[in-house]
Amino acid sequence: MKKQRMLCGLLAGLFLAAGAQAQVKVGVVTSSSGPVAMVGIPQKNTIDLMPTQAGDLSIEYISLDDASNPTAAVTAYKKLIADGVDAIIGTSGTPSSLAVIPVVAEAGVPMLAPVGSASVIQPMTEQKKWVFKTTQNDDVIASALVDHMVRTGVKTLGFIGTADPYGESWLAVIKDQAGKAGIEIVATESFQRQDTSLTAQAIKLISAKPDAILVGAPGSSSVLPQTTLADQRYRGQIYQTHGAALNDFLKLGGKKVEGTILAASLMLVMDEVPDTHPSKAVARQYIDAYKAKYGQEPATFGANVYDAGLLLQAAIPVAAQAGQPGTAAFRQALRDALEQIRELPATQGVYNMTPQDHSGFDERGRELITVKDGAWHLVRE
Repeated sequence: MKKQRMLCGLLAGLFLAAGAQAQVKVGVVTSSSGPVAMVGIPQKNTIDLMPTQAGDLSIEYISLDDASNPTAAVTAYKKLIADGVDAIIGTSGTPSSLAVIPVVAEAGVPMLAPVGSASVIQPMTEQKKWVFKTTQNDDVIASALVDHMVRTGVKTLGFIGTADPYGESWLAVIKDQAGKAGIEIVATESFQRQDTSLTAQAIKLISAKPDAILVGAPGSSSVLPQTTLADQRYRGQIYQTHGAALNDFLKLGGKKVEGTILAASLMLVMDEVPDTHPSKAVARQYIDAYKAKYGQEPATFGANVYDAGLLLQAAIPVAAQAGQPGTAAFRQALRDALEQIRELPATQGVYNMTPQDHSGFDERGRELITVKDGAWHLVRE
């Protein structure tokens, strides 16, 4: 009888251990408070909508807030790694995402970064090979904007961007692409996200008389440069990056952002995109689920986290062939599997990852969009 009880206890222990191993733990770090909260809140809200099953394995998400602070982001990542997560999604801002790359690389934990700047994955390094980006790279977006500039006769361009990796990356990209297209950049200005007045920068830009101005800023920080230029009576074309692709940009900017042109996700113009677009059905499913839970449409920033879940859902069953969740072998195999994802439709576009490209978007991941009558519309030429 005693032997039977011992055997039953051993079997029960093995069963519990197998059950624990059958769960993949994924950390999600968002900036749901602080200056980047306009980006981070829809990302945090999205966690409850993400896949909870991948093949035979269940997925548990562990959510933390870094308060838009790179130091807090590092602390959050170290905590998640100590808790044995197999992957981490986050964080919401480029500076914080850059700060945590050495942490995930040392631990050998794949990271899916829902940020705009390509600096988190380019240039590819031994550390950055652990990072995958779920948004369009700057050059994919920039090429659409520059093509429009060429078609509409823009010869000179001004630039104003945030004084951080996001703005700096965009300045480098637009200098390269505009230069190749024969467009001269005649003035550049920068600002801090917390600045409350950009009048001096706007006056300097306008005095250079550019045909158009590009604003390189993410989230709510994209609004003030444009409204200030409007107040200073700038009449040229204003372009924005995909960092401005949220409905709050329209609310905060009002009539002063009419006519803006940006390249961004099809989610902004779902009703104008043909049903044949490979991402439309996935995007619609996400939007409908978000609206049902929260009573409003999600910002595209939330979709970047949702897509991270889809990427993991595709890669986890492949990684499970190499090891159990919670092991170094599984995490390495998960990284390798993410790198091999091909033709995966998601809310933002179609992912084709390679060892050289850890974003994987092509032209199917962007639409040329304008603001007309306070709403987003496809550019019609």
